Amino acid sequence: MANETPRPQSGPPRRGKRQYFRKKKVCRFCTEKVDYIDYKKADVLQGFVQERGKILPRRMTGTCSRHQRWLMVAIKRARSIALLPFASEL
Repeated sequence: MANETPRPQSGPPRRGKRQYFRKKKVCRFCTEKVDYIDYKKADVLQGFVQERGKILPRRMTGTCSRHQRWLMVAIKRARSIALLPFASEL
């Protein structure tokens, strides 16, 4: 204990929140100029569904409100004709 030297501090301790910049999410369908989300493309729709079968919200997918509504309708149609499962098995 006697051999320890005090460590120099580089300045006052930081207080407050860390600042970070989140990348703005851009709607994938708007950038591709999609006019219609096809319910028969199950591989595309699968990317917007959780493992348990829930539709991902806009804040996670980054889609705009119009395409999120179209996406929801397409997923529900694909589920009704058994292209997508309602819920996955555990």
